[in-house]
Amino acid sequence: MKLRKKTAAAMMMALLCATLASGCGQTRIGYIDGERVSKEAPQINSLIEEGNKKIEEAQTQAGEELQKKLQENPDMSQEDLQKAQLDSQRKLQGLNQSYALQLRQKMDVALAAVTKEKKLDAVVNNSTDQPTAITGAVDVTDDVIAQLQ
Repeated sequence: MKLRKKTAAAMMMALLCATLASGCGQTRIGYIDGERVSKEAPQINSLIEEGNKKIEEAQTQAGEELQKKLQENPDMSQEDLQKAQLDSQRKLQGLNQSYALQLRQKMDVALAAVTKEKKLDAVVNNSTDQPTAITGAVDVTDDVIAQLQ
């Protein structure tokens, strides 16, 4: 009699473990439409506008500085001219990278919040041109846009 109770208890434990293990192996994936987020999220829009304005100002300033250097030294060698142009390009690239990093950080914070809230294991970018998530994934685009208000 004791053996039957132990066997029944062992079988119940095995069934319980199998049930729990089958539920633990599921991966939850979300996806966003990155193009839509960049168009509709106010924080992203304002950062893009600010970045474009700063880059445009920097381009104008770099052009003016280059013109000034040419006026001060009309006999500037081709090599010095190229160095000045490369220096201007490096400054613009640095500014561009700075704003790209800020955009990435804002997106990462919003994605982390949505991922935690929705209990997702991963979030992928799903564009209309090349869809990554076709079935079985959760669209979290609206949630990410809401985080970036």
